[in-house]
Amino acid sequence: MAERIPTVIADDVHVVYKVQGAGGGRGSATSALSRIFSRKTVPGVREVHAVRGVSFTAYRGEAIGLIGSNGSGKSTLLKAIAGLLPAAGGRVYTDGQPSLLGVNAALMNDLTGERNVLLGGLAMGMSRREVQERYEEIVEFSGINEKGDFIGLPMRTYSSGMAARLRFSIAAAKRHDVLMIDEALATGDARFQRRSQRRIAELRASAGTVFLVSHTLATIRETCTRTLWLESGTLRMDGPTAEVCDAYAAATAA
Repeated sequence: MAERIPTVIADDVHVVYKVQGAGGGRGSATSALSRIFSRKTVPGVREVHAVRGVSFTAYRGEAIGLIGSNGSGKSTLLKAIAGLLPAAGGRVYTDGQPSLLGVNAALMNDLTGERNVLLGGLAMGMSRREVQERYEEIVEFSGINEKGDFIGLPMRTYSSGMAARLRFSIAAAKRHDVLMIDEALATGDARFQRRSQRRIAELRASAGTVFLVSHTLATIRETCTRTLWLESGTLRMDGPTAEVCDAYAAATAA
């Protein structure tokens, strides 16, 4: 039996963040950051315990789905794995650098798609030469130019679906130890989704680990071999995708 190599270990992870409530005043960005990281109680600010004691181990070659209702902690957990949010308790261990791809991932709206491909590739650690070598492949994969020369236009002229497809295409051009995708596949048409699923399979085959957040169970069933079900910040179920999706569908239908 082949050795299972861990890529992500979440050990009793808790994530707590602070949000400004009504009547708390406005203030500067600096004061807002101070409120987020301060341990003191501030009037008008409430704590949100978004992830509550989640533990699991992910292995190379796995495609893991994350499902749950809105506000269940799925995206927050991915941000904690990526190191974008600090854990208030527990620890996250990763082998390699996790890459988080979200629908709202920042590309520069005033720059052209072409320029964003270059900057996005560089931000992921690719060299300028690597980006140039894969440029045509990235554009073709995204389908941005199928109805015109959109790659030469500013990103602000793109629909949300076009922008999301370009983000995924940039991320998919690089081999990742751990790639986390937050709802990106839900924005494409059926053909792009099939193309994306094939790319995820290729990433898994090259010993990567893929996490996929989606509200569409069909996408999870078609793409993932294992699924985590989060509810109110806790891990409700972890197991084979078919079993977890069936249990989730039965619970939400009740």
